[in-house]
Amino acid sequence: MAANGGGAPAQISDDLFGRMANAIRALSMDAVERAKSGHPGMPMGMADAASVLFTEFLTFDAADPDWPDRDRFVLSAGHGSMLIYSLLYLTGYPGMTIEDLKNFRQLGAKTAGHPEYGHAPGIETTTGPLGQGIANAVGMAIAEAHLSARVGADLVDHKTYVIAGDGCLMEGVSQEAISLAGHLRLKKLIVLWDDNNITIDGKVGLADSTDQLKRFEASGWSTMRVDGHDRKAVSAALASAQSADRPTLIAARTVIGKGAPNKEGTSSTHGSPLGADEVAAARKALDWPYPAFEIPEDVVSAWRAVGARGRAVRDDWKRRLAASSNGDAFKAALKGDAAGVLDAALGAYKKKLAAEPPKVATRKASEMALEVINSVVGETIGGSADLTGSNNTKTKALEPLTAENYAGRYVYYGVREHGMAAAMNGMALHGGVIPYGGTFMVFTDYCRPSIRLSALMGLRVVYVMTHDSIGLGEDGPTHQPVEHLAALRAIPNLRVLRPADAVETAECWSIALAQDKTPSVLALTRQNLAPARLTHSDENLSARGAYVLADAPDPDVILIATGSEVEIALDAQKSLACGKIRARVVSAPSFELFAAQSEKYKKSVLGKAPRIGIEAGVRQGWNLFLRRKDVFIGMSGFGASAPAPELYKHFGITADAVAAAAKQLIDKE
Repeated sequence: MAANGGGAPAQISDDLFGRMANAIRALSMDAVERAKSGHPGMPMGMADAASVLFTEFLTFDAADPDWPDRDRFVLSAGHGSMLIYSLLYLTGYPGMTIEDLKNFRQLGAKTAGHPEYGHAPGIETTTGPLGQGIANAVGMAIAEAHLSARVGADLVDHKTYVIAGDGCLMEGVSQEAISLAGHLRLKKLIVLWDDNNITIDGKVGLADSTDQLKRFEASGWSTMRVDGHDRKAVSAALASAQSADRPTLIAARTVIGKGAPNKEGTSSTHGSPLGADEVAAARKALDWPYPAFEIPEDVVSAWRAVGARGRAVRDDWKRRLAASSNGDAFKAALKGDAAGVLDAALGAYKKKLAAEPPKVATRKASEMALEVINSVVGETIGGSADLTGSNNTKTKALEPLTAENYAGRYVYYGVREHGMAAAMNGMALHGGVIPYGGTFMVFTDYCRPSIRLSALMGLRVVYVMTHDSIGLGEDGPTHQPVEHLAALRAIPNLRVLRPADAVETAECWSIALAQDKTPSVLALTRQNLAPARLTHSDENLSARGAYVLADAPDPDVILIATGSEVEIALDAQKSLACGKIRARVVSAPSFELFAAQSEKYKKSVLGKAPRIGIEAGVRQGWNLFLRRKDVFIGMSGFGASAPAPELYKHFGITADAVAAAAKQLIDKE
């Protein structure tokens, strides 16, 4: 892609360019002032560098915000959201009006305090939690490199640009992200660092003395330092980055709040309105005599021309797409309809499992299901945070995705759980791929900020979380999740799926891949489990969230279990039957899906008899199934180091304990 890959713009004089940048400053300070809340300093400081990027380098067509081969722009320093909102309005993105800018930070506005994916065209990702944006961008760059290798550079050849701040680079996830990007030599990733030397508390030196350029160089990046207010210097740096053989960091030294004569360069401009007097002083200093939210026509026209300059490039791309032998495959990848091709394959696989029920850990069952999935869904990209052999996430046909082979479909993320999760968000946001990645369930704590953002943005990302309970055994309480299922179930719009055997695991994978606006966590065992589903059903029973697995006429007690504890419930049912006690066993792989069922269905499953919940975790969240009078058998504290069977006995999660509790409940009735 050429330096001015969006099509050469009309020559913009220095005077007009300065006024175009000042339009960003004016809109930013006016919107923050009107809202009495916000962050004017960053957009005012980065207005010049962002204007160079948009006017000369960023390839996009404002009239077609979803054009697949557009450059991606990620505002990692999301607190400076008025920068992107101003640019979207000025360049003419549909649906971003001056009224939207006036409604900055108001209920229901597109212009939320931090950029929200899906609120308005042109917002590529939700940012605000610092470091997430730059890590998302690494995932976007991985997806771009992969798709380009798969379908050709004539269809996929674009850059990913990031504006990041000091805070983004201090966050730990940034190191995970940049070291992965450097290792993979993602040369189309370009980061503009807003090097303004200011944080909320004051000078960066109060808390940090890292030489960021050396840090990035050590991670395999090309680096440059420029005056972020020098148009020619920024342009030259961005031009140089176009031909780099590795990702590029451009340290743009800026003055936070530039243009506010009494406050620029200070932390007071970071997260507070400038105040009416300083806004007036800034207008005078910037030679901006226009009222609030008024932009002169020549400036608007110049910006709208920038927004349209990529149209010819987009039209050329459409012609290439129509003529390409890979066009249909690329469009299918972008559509991402995994469920359509999966149904027949998984249906046949389920029949095979019913005919020959295997006794395997659900992590192994997941690998078995993935062998089927990865053979028919070419968009999946797997990975693991240095636990491939434990998570069972790599199937036989998947080749590693490396700097030498971007067409590979398996990413070795290294010990970078947070970076992996954030990168998978970026991959899903980019489109054309379906990412899944694994680690131990306990390390969802390391991933949680990105899992939460997956749910907030509504992304199809699949988290393969193995070793999901005390059942992992000897590694002990540091590695045994007890509160994690409850904590994950507390996240809105997240599917937590805990299958009981190979059949349920296949069904849970089907659910996860069908959810195009919902991420999923598969909670999987280390230990082998006896098969629970012994007869075939064409219906995906797990999609009900909970269902009657083994019934009894007019049951005396209802045993509800998830995952590895379903086996315990079935054993307890047999034990109770010897004493003429009729027990129904309910498998509950997904609380969220069961909660969405009709009241009639819920009552048909749960009945009126006393209930016992069984899960090797804490009770929080079980009120969906259990009443005050009912019993929960699980964990109330941390685990211990011992073989798994001993731990289950030690903590009283056994069929005998369930049977004893059932008898006590029935006696009370």
